[in-house]
Amino acid sequence: MMRDFRFRATSTLLFAFLAISISATAETIRKLDGGKLSPGTIDHKVEDLMKANDVKGLAVALVRDGRVVYLRAFGLRNVAQGLPLAPDTIMYGASLTKATFAYMVMQLVDEGKIDLDRSIADYLPKPLPDYPKFADLASDPRWRKLTFRILLDHTPGFANFPWFEPDQKLRFHYDPGVRFSYSGEGFIIAQFVLETGLGLDVGKEMQRRVFDRSGMSRTSMTWRDDFSADVSDNYLMNGQISPHDHRSKVGAAGSMDTTARDWSNFLAGVVNGDGLSVRAKAEMIRLQIPIDSVVEFPTLTTETTEANKSIRLGYGIGWGVFDTPYGHAFFKEGYDDGTRNYALCVQPARACILLLSNSARADGIFKALVEELMGNVNLPWRWENFIPYDQPAPAEGNK
Repeated sequence: MMRDFRFRATSTLLFAFLAISISATAETIRKLDGGKLSPGTIDHKVEDLMKANDVKGLAVALVRDGRVVYLRAFGLRNVAQGLPLAPDTIMYGASLTKATFAYMVMQLVDEGKIDLDRSIADYLPKPLPDYPKFADLASDPRWRKLTFRILLDHTPGFANFPWFEPDQKLRFHYDPGVRFSYSGEGFIIAQFVLETGLGLDVGKEMQRRVFDRSGMSRTSMTWRDDFSADVSDNYLMNGQISPHDHRSKVGAAGSMDTTARDWSNFLAGVVNGDGLSVRAKAEMIRLQIPIDSVVEFPTLTTETTEANKSIRLGYGIGWGVFDTPYGHAFFKEGYDDGTRNYALCVQPARACILLLSNSARADGIFKALVEELMGNVNLPWRWENFIPYDQPAPAEGNK
């Protein structure tokens, strides 16, 4: 589909004024290859790319040496009213929730409350299929092979969610632990086991163990009324608005609301290993399962490739992983209607980039942003479907 490169004249003027920043410093920011960037240079690169692909709003954070050195927001949170996006604007975390949840789970592993390789059957008071929401698995004993490791490294063997199945029923497509296939359902089951088997309130545990600990005062697993004063709408490919959903139920697969300031602080904490033992942190970002699929989505595609074998693309516990010229990296995307998020950290340098956008067009500039602000990190952009806005879109069957 042809992309519309036209940008409203009013937005062009607004870009000059609406780059909201907490970083007034003139500190030089280094790329991984040693190249130097000034905050002003970064601003211009981001603005130019956003204009080229009509991205409504985008927040960008950079972490260097384990600390946030750049945090700015560009564009608008509400186009009709001309309201600017800011570092403290509430945005969808989407599937960044999964990585945040995995971090909390690893704290439970540290404390000996759960074992990554113990069957979930050992934690539940009755068999999983005896609970109505998982009754579809009653005739398949393979559910007993499910462990927290399998659920969180996306190898349970399920579709992403049951509603993607023709009959909307939960089923195994292959044995648990055998191959990667992204599955939010795995995180739903992990949450269920924590709440039903261990009696934990996942929302409260996330608040206490992660959000409060990291000073994330504007992050929550459910909607809060005090978010209303500064919240972003979301915009589809055609510019149509998708209002922010006020989610009332905790969902480990994607219910989190957050801000660029909050989640960049969390990301810096992750790369520094805050709140985890050295062993737990290493296990979380270790390659658990290699990935040979051509694309991440659709999740059950059987087409394979060796294109990412050299970078050791794979998945850890809640985070994707691959090797860069500068060492091991971990990453996570976050997608929803009109939401495009991406986080990437190169562990040896303790260097990260965080991109939060309210526009479905934003992933068309993610490859350029990562390369401009981090350097050539061997980004598996084709697998992640970060097709550059100025390149032809892939054929429908290859999306």
